[in-house]
Amino acid sequence: MNDYTRLFDIIYYQQAQFPQHDAFCRKENGAWIKYSTDDIIRLGTQVSLSLLALGVKPDDKIAVVSANRPEWNIVDLGVLQIGAVLVPIYPTITEEEYEFILKDGNVKYIFVGDEGLAKKISNIKDKTELIDIYSFDKVAGTKHFATEFLELGKEGNKADVDTARAAVKPEQLATIIYTSGTTGNPKGVMLSHNNVVSNVKAVKPLLPLNSSMKILSFLPLCHIFERMVVYVYMANGISIYYAESLELIADNLKEVKPDFFTSVPRLLEKVYMKLEAASSNLDGIKKKIYVAAMDFAVNYDIHKQYGWWDNFLYKNVYDKLIFSKWREALGGNVKGIVTGAAKLNPKLARVFTAAGIMISEGYGQTESSPVITVNPFDRDLIKFGTVGKVIEGVDVHLDHREGMGEGEGEILAKGPNVMMGYYNRPDATAATVKDGWLYTGDVGKFIDFKGGKYLQITDRVKEIFKTSGGKYVAPLSLESKMKEIPFIEQMLVIGENRNYVSALIVPNFPALAEWGKKHGVTVTSNEALVKSPEVKKMMQAEIDEKNKSFGNWETIKRFELLPNEWTTETGELTPTTKVRRKVVMEKYADLIEGLYSGVKGV
Repeated sequence: MNDYTRLFDIIYYQQAQFPQHDAFCRKENGAWIKYSTDDIIRLGTQVSLSLLALGVKPDDKIAVVSANRPEWNIVDLGVLQIGAVLVPIYPTITEEEYEFILKDGNVKYIFVGDEGLAKKISNIKDKTELIDIYSFDKVAGTKHFATEFLELGKEGNKADVDTARAAVKPEQLATIIYTSGTTGNPKGVMLSHNNVVSNVKAVKPLLPLNSSMKILSFLPLCHIFERMVVYVYMANGISIYYAESLELIADNLKEVKPDFFTSVPRLLEKVYMKLEAASSNLDGIKKKIYVAAMDFAVNYDIHKQYGWWDNFLYKNVYDKLIFSKWREALGGNVKGIVTGAAKLNPKLARVFTAAGIMISEGYGQTESSPVITVNPFDRDLIKFGTVGKVIEGVDVHLDHREGMGEGEGEILAKGPNVMMGYYNRPDATAATVKDGWLYTGDVGKFIDFKGGKYLQITDRVKEIFKTSGGKYVAPLSLESKMKEIPFIEQMLVIGENRNYVSALIVPNFPALAEWGKKHGVTVTSNEALVKSPEVKKMMQAEIDEKNKSFGNWETIKRFELLPNEWTTETGELTPTTKVRRKVVMEKYADLIEGLYSGVKGV
């Protein structure tokens, strides 16, 4: 096979071009279990035969909810190549959310990863149209994938799968992905084979990948970003190793020694914080070298021609003594990381790239399959602080409106990657896709750089607010600038219909504790730190310095430091680590009122 037009074609393309003995790998009982390209095709065909035996027909909806593992991809292949539709679901959502998705999506069968997920789905099964549940792990009371489900198609005829596969058209619905959303019930994004394949083909030449590489996958496959990139890996014949868990990523990186992986800014922030925390035990000359190396990395300019002395220090001191250890912590072979799903602090891009690990930021949405723009993996052409250039085959237009800055506009995208629509929601589809243009809800502007136009995300349309004085404020710009402060980890800017702007701040507690120790602040708990007058005074000074970059009406006048991190488990973040503004505003309503009570406008 020399080409692919449907998603399931990609594994057959790999088989023809560069078959792998370790195409998909998962660690079980301390050993990496490897599935070859042939294994995946064989097992995917068994899945198809078993689904046909159950009476599954084209357009029937089949769900999967599991951590990343080879069985996820095998089910994906088996479902898609008979014309059925895969509905991937996050493993971390509530039973109520599962019930909504399964009912809204008219799901007939579901595959779950483990006992906990089997229990959640079993609890709400009778409220849905589900016929049966199958589990990848052996779970008492749930039918097992390997020993029971696959047996259903044992007597099936492979020719039936071949016939079904041949009938699937590129424009046919392949998957419904329910967006995590920051408000209200999720909407089911309908993506065709061609939507995602077009994205795979546009992104493939932009990433520095080849068939000799290994990657570590840990972002959820149920999210279109990781899923699409996995198809890109498959199309390049790359060996994919799935991390055991987020907690064991560090161990898995050292074992697998990947050449490449994808991430989200939140995880990169955590890696950076751990690397910084590891330096807290340094002293003397080692500490001075570390501080100098970090100062160099934070201000690193990839396009600058450094003088011989700076180059000497960089290559022979900072890199050998500091940055090489960072690369070792990531396995020693990582050549690049692509990040998306949220805005990346440019400081992180500079720091990691200075350490020899190039960070490329891209942009897109589930509704665009997902990539719209990506930064080139080219030292001359990458532009930190932007999400790169528009990919081939896609057009982008900026729709300027009141409240947006000069040159800014809502990002509208048109191309073969734009979704078919929202499942069961023609009203929402009509509001989001107009004359073929996807209205993303994001605000951006183009930056001219080396003869190209690079997109910069500046805010969300719905999050731009007006103060009571009638002035517009773009909170994302403020949050991004303030998060350059090393003591701030998470932040929410508020002030709609108020007479000044305030903020809720979750500190970077390891960095804050280190600062406290140096400045005589007793560090007993997070609660004690955020209440410390010295900490508040220091944070105020840091914020005042950053405020100088903004007009007086949009500067942060007051803030509250919070003792607990925002997480998906506690509800403040979506599964893709975006802040649920409404949830945070409701949870801290009293604190917010306190920021404004008894204080006159500034």
